[in-house]
Amino acid sequence: MAAAKKQKILYIMKMLLEETDDKHTLSMKDIISKLEKEGIVAERKAIYNDIALLKDFGMDIVMTGEGRARGYSIASREFDLPELKLLVDSVQCSKFITAKKSNELIKKIESLASKHQAKKLHRQVYVANRNKTHNENIYYNVDTIHEAIASNVKIKFKYCNYNLKKQLVAKKDGEFYAVSPLALSWDDENYYLVAYDSEAGKQKHYRVDKIKGIQLTDEKREGTELLKNFDVAVYAKKRFGMFDGKEEKVKLLCDNSFVGVIIDRFGKDVIPIAVDETHFSVVVDVAVSKQFLGWIFGLGDGVRVVEPSNVIELIQDELQILNERYN
Repeated sequence: MAAAKKQKILYIMKMLLEETDDKHTLSMKDIISKLEKEGIVAERKAIYNDIALLKDFGMDIVMTGEGRARGYSIASREFDLPELKLLVDSVQCSKFITAKKSNELIKKIESLASKHQAKKLHRQVYVANRNKTHNENIYYNVDTIHEAIASNVKIKFKYCNYNLKKQLVAKKDGEFYAVSPLALSWDDENYYLVAYDSEAGKQKHYRVDKIKGIQLTDEKREGTELLKNFDVAVYAKKRFGMFDGKEEKVKLLCDNSFVGVIIDRFGKDVIPIAVDETHFSVVVDVAVSKQFLGWIFGLGDGVRVVEPSNVIELIQDELQILNERYN
């Protein structure tokens, strides 16, 4: 009991954080009653002093109401409810987080709110039936990648793909991939390792949820000079669906109504140049892949590639293949 009495201020802090917000308060009677359930008998004056100490410590505790309606509550927290909702949405929408781990993380996020706010958050959680990975090792993979970057060493792993039985099967007959990790990137609802492959002499990326058997090696990372000018956001922006291809400066001729589409995809750093009253041109950096061509096709007659000629030839070749296939 003596130990519990020393912890009285901690119990008060805990109950205020868990049970109060801008719409819910605890009266002095409530606080005394809850302390008694913990085996602590406290006078009002002592509780007033504890609340004052918590306020001095930095907790935003406010008193509202008069007489019997007077109550105490937490007025502000590290995260507002809309901010917590954004975090919950990010977790539940992320393909690379398993359903089990998604629910665990969301429960932890809910603990940052009062129990009343947590109920509101939970009512908006929709994890079931979402497209989620089943690889529970992803957190170990991420941790190992961070450790490798911090220790400046290479990693090796088996890289997998799904077979018709929906099982992850190692590629290259189970041969280990050995690469120098550069960064982690979240793109297209998936998590990717961006690394330098010294054998190929270039950067590559790998889905983290398709990595198995990851290990640190004793070899120092290579390609670290790339880090001086490496921007993972720029790297991802050039790639459609994170599919690789030869990087090109591509000039597009666009209908004016598509300026929002271009900015959404390539960012506000693009420079649209008016061509006539209804069209503009823009030059963008792109890793030219079939996914990029598919994006162009999907925009119909609103966007057209005008340079370089080799990309136009790729489009013509792809159109011919598609025409033959569907005729």
